[in-house]
Amino acid sequence: MIITNTETVPGKQIKEILGISMGNTVRAKHIGKDFMAGLKQIVGGEIGQYTEMLSDARQEAINRMINNAIDMKADAIVNVRFTTSSTMAGAAELLAYGTAVKLK
Repeated sequence: MIITNTETVPGKQIKEILGISMGNTVRAKHIGKDFMAGLKQIVGGEIGQYTEMLSDARQEAINRMINNAIDMKADAIVNVRFTTSSTMAGAAELLAYGTAVKLK
């Protein structure tokens, strides 16, 4: 599966647009990690636990988007984007989406 944040795939032509492919995940903060993150705010610097959590969430959203595109029989996903939203106190959604296409 070719995945790109551009509107086209270099050297390929889009034969058919299949629709929007998307994948999401909702993650909640772990109370222990939240406490440690609060301590880290006092001294500053990167909050490694959150960086790791968001990286894992991004990868999960991408994998789900790819699986959605596979179900659509796509060859590629173009114009890939990410968005986040707060779903409730202490939890957030990460969404990956793009256009599933067939290539010539």
